[in-house]
Amino acid sequence: MEWASCKHILVIRPDNMGDLLMSAPAIRALSKSFGCKITLLTSQMAVEASALLPWIQEVICYDLPWVKTNEAMPGEALTKVIDEIKARAFDGCILFNVSTQNPAPSLMIAFMAGIPLRAAYSRENLYGLLTHWLPDREPYFEIIHQVERDLRLCAFIGANTADRQIRIGSLPQDILQEKLKHLNLKKNQFFVFHIGVSEKKRQYPEAEWINIAKELIEIKGLPILLTGSKIEQEFIERVAASIGKGALAVAGLLNLKELAACLAMARAMISVNSGPMHLAAATGTPVLSLYARTNPQHSPWMVPHRMIEFDVSSALQSNNQVLQYQSIKAYSYHITFPDAKKVLKVFKDLLNETAFL
Repeated sequence: MEWASCKHILVIRPDNMGDLLMSAPAIRALSKSFGCKITLLTSQMAVEASALLPWIQEVICYDLPWVKTNEAMPGEALTKVIDEIKARAFDGCILFNVSTQNPAPSLMIAFMAGIPLRAAYSRENLYGLLTHWLPDREPYFEIIHQVERDLRLCAFIGANTADRQIRIGSLPQDILQEKLKHLNLKKNQFFVFHIGVSEKKRQYPEAEWINIAKELIEIKGLPILLTGSKIEQEFIERVAASIGKGALAVAGLLNLKELAACLAMARAMISVNSGPMHLAAATGTPVLSLYARTNPQHSPWMVPHRMIEFDVSSALQSNNQVLQYQSIKAYSYHITFPDAKKVLKVFKDLLNETAFL
């Protein structure tokens, strides 16, 4: 059997929501090139995003123990994962991962489940674990965007696409009516700030967010929606209270589809490097990314944007040796920390550039 003959492919993307969104063009390429059914194996953190991608027909949700997730997976559950995958009789499996992750554990699942075709990047020859091995050049010889990385892997097995943008399915026009109708939002007449982070090292200072928001509201006279998860609600509401008039805290109020609809209406977004930043790329929303220098290959993709980087303190840097090498290679120089004044200047440039979008 070859990939073009596959009727049912398992895609393994076991990490976070933003990672899955960056794999969306590659998943679409698989679906359209092979005309096959796609089942996704992913984490609880990303499962909601899978509903935004119409090329995925089924989802298997497990938090795999070799991926940083909210809940540790008990050992016996791994056997259930393998049994469930085996029962579905997949023709092929493709693994999308960050270059600093070890592909072997995820591929072992596919191997033990008896999937005949298995494709992935790997720095080393994994022999029987892979039927289609694409030697991983990252980060030692090159560093490429995650979307490009995943599309290259698809092309390696014969799945290609001319459409390389991150896209999601259509959103109901009235999706925000019930939850946000009291805000009377009008298209292009508000901004979105996404200030919460999944990792402390990506955090931009609270006081600077407040300074940026206050001045932006004064200059533009438009409200700012502060988005975030339920667990960030207290933090978001505190920041909104400090900003004062014009700041609207909606943390915990919106599911992912509703957040996507909100972004599609917004004039522009300022965000840390997180999943909603990639969701903005999918909705075509101009975005300014306050980008902690962690993974250089996760910048906004094919959307009007600006990116302002800031260094991660040595105390918060990863002990992953591949990630450390990548950081040395990509971030060999120190940069001045971006304060509110610089952020506002760059954001105003972005707004001027996209005034007629």
